[in-house]
Amino acid sequence: MAEAGNRRGRRRGRAQPMAEINITPFVDVMLVLLIIFMVAAPLMTVGVPVELPKTAANALPSDEEEPLTVTIKGDGTLAIQNTDTAEGELVAKLQAIAAERTSDRIFLRADGGNAWNRVAEVMGALNAAGFSNIGLVTDIGGTALAAPADAGN
Repeated sequence: MAEAGNRRGRRRGRAQPMAEINITPFVDVMLVLLIIFMVAAPLMTVGVPVELPKTAANALPSDEEEPLTVTIKGDGTLAIQNTDTAEGELVAKLQAIAAERTSDRIFLRADGGNAWNRVAEVMGALNAAGFSNIGLVTDIGGTALAAPADAGN
């Protein structure tokens, strides 16, 4: 009978299996990942460094596809996304890209030091490549054109 008493004692000393899942560590990890992605997302923008002109225009709405950008650098050279592209190859490369895309939207980023003539030439090439929906990219914070206050006098 002493042995029976020992067995009961051992059972009471054992830890019972836990029937609940503790999700607190899971939630903590997910919140940390959320914060990391929120901080890192703005840093993942594609771009070649250029001085964009500032305007008072609002930002364009985003698409499902990654936006396609063509950049005119300060020295007049061209880039598709981050890849430098020769002027003679621009239309051919864009036509190959257009064949794979569903959208005809393209963004043109031009350094503010470029002449309007150069920007218009590249816009014509974009149109020739099949992109009719061209958005000009600018920085926010520029001055807005307003009517003079004493225009009625």
